[in-house]
Amino acid sequence: MAFVLLFKLLMGSAAVATGLTVQRCPPKFELVRRGQTISTAERKYTSQRREHVLPDAFSAYLSNVKGTGVALPSYVDSILESRDKLPNVGLSISGGGHRAALFGAGVINALDARNASSVRKGTGGLLQAISHIAGLSGGSWTVTSLAQANFPTIQKLIFGDGENYGGWITELDLRAPAQDPVKQTEYVQQLLGEITVKAKHFPVSAGDIWGRTLARHFTNGTTLANFFTNGTHGSGILLSDLIKLPTFASHLQPLPHITINLASKHITGPSFPAGSLKLLPLNTPMFEANLFEFGSYDDALAAHTPLKYLGTTNNSICVQGFDEAMFITATTSNPFLLFNITANILAANTANYTTFINQTFPQSPNIRLDTNNYPNPFFGVAPETFADSEETILAMCDGGLDGQITPYQPMLVKEREIDVIIGVDAANDVPENYAVGASLIATQQRMQIFAEGLATFPSVPASLDVFASQSLLSRPAFFGCTPSTPSSQKPTGPIVVYLANGAPPRDGSAPLTNTSSFQFIYPEEQIQGMLAQTFTIATQGARIGDSLEDPEWAACLACAVVDRERERGGIKRSGVCDSCFTRYCWLEEGRELA
Repeated sequence: MAFVLLFKLLMGSAAVATGLTVQRCPPKFELVRRGQTISTAERKYTSQRREHVLPDAFSAYLSNVKGTGVALPSYVDSILESRDKLPNVGLSISGGGHRAALFGAGVINALDARNASSVRKGTGGLLQAISHIAGLSGGSWTVTSLAQANFPTIQKLIFGDGENYGGWITELDLRAPAQDPVKQTEYVQQLLGEITVKAKHFPVSAGDIWGRTLARHFTNGTTLANFFTNGTHGSGILLSDLIKLPTFASHLQPLPHITINLASKHITGPSFPAGSLKLLPLNTPMFEANLFEFGSYDDALAAHTPLKYLGTTNNSICVQGFDEAMFITATTSNPFLLFNITANILAANTANYTTFINQTFPQSPNIRLDTNNYPNPFFGVAPETFADSEETILAMCDGGLDGQITPYQPMLVKEREIDVIIGVDAANDVPENYAVGASLIATQQRMQIFAEGLATFPSVPASLDVFASQSLLSRPAFFGCTPSTPSSQKPTGPIVVYLANGAPPRDGSAPLTNTSSFQFIYPEEQIQGMLAQTFTIATQGARIGDSLEDPEWAACLACAVVDRERERGGIKRSGVCDSCFTRYCWLEEGRELA
């Protein structure tokens, strides 16, 4: 009974209640910025990071790659030791619940210069040189948690350090953490109480309770000892406030981005036929939240609003506190659209949660309860192309429900000039809970709809069979490779370095990374096993002959990192980079790399 009760309540959006304020807007306030350029604040942050942090970061990374003993072409050194030719690197982490959160964390750990094992492998240090990091659904749990915790090591983030970081609370079930029904009911009442202030000002829904739940498991301030006590439990952690943290103030963190889908009743169109999540059509506008803005770069809207004032709908009266970090993270990991129509959920009698929410917070019957509700700052904007222009509330939901389970789009904004995207795919595309490349295909198809104003997404296989038959799931793969000899026609988009959780371990050991998206309890020993297995996946490269790993993989990754700048410089690919691209590049049939 406790399980059913909580599930009826879990359909809510993370609350910001304790810090919510409504007051007169500042002078010259503008609610909406139009266009597909980045904000002035983002431009300033990334330029400062590029000037003051990235030169040393790339130099240290290069040193770690060289430490593997593989000779690099001179142009790799020249690019990574320059100040004006440094590449822009993005990291995109897929959805998939705890599995994706942990797999993404494992990849981050494998790229971290603070991890001695990563340094020895030659991949350590790339994390410190990354410009942008994006997550959706389970991947956003990692991205948001890491950002709000001031960028600790993954071990400290997940397991705590006894001082500043309490660690992720994975020992308690996300749905029903209390085994005692009475205690569980008290816990649910706490969650409801935490969104009471917000409910007085805004329509609340399933996502608010979900956000309050995620905050207890993934933000600082909650421990096993105080989990069931009254307290803030991350409700005061605003996404826009993270820029004040020391690691952001000193430009040490890559800029985080969270992608979110719009659940519009006005939009119909082609849905992605492959993969497990396909509720939303591909022509649905995609939204993004970073530390500075919330909005959409799709040409159907191409508008943004200051994140600090999310919840505001005019230029006179401004809301602050709506952008609670785990409310936004809960939005992109809100699967309740699925729960509201899936047969097994209906059979479990949990479909009546809407009634329970309305009994607690009576509101208009027109308000959706299976999405996160955002007051529409874009009311009246682009009415010819934005289907929800006349909606007062935007119904937002899981970022992967259109089939794009890896958030590549933030890296395709032209002004960000991303050269290489490390795409981390931990989706459960098949019953064995492995990724099979479906998200890449979905993004490729969507870019045929929303290509204007965005960088070109590289060509990828159009069939899932190709991913399997060409072993693109059991080793890294490069997409978007151009010929070794530069041509007059420069590439218009990034290379994708694809890292999939796509196959069992090569050494025959038991697979640990293919857990179900609906596993909600993870003991410490299981997490450590998953992190270790993910580290191997991220650092071993392709199988070479009788060897289980590629001794040149770290060099090959560095070759991919610099390749767009190499081409811009008119340099022919050479040395180990030449053989690396032959080994890792996927090429369309009939096209040669040389």
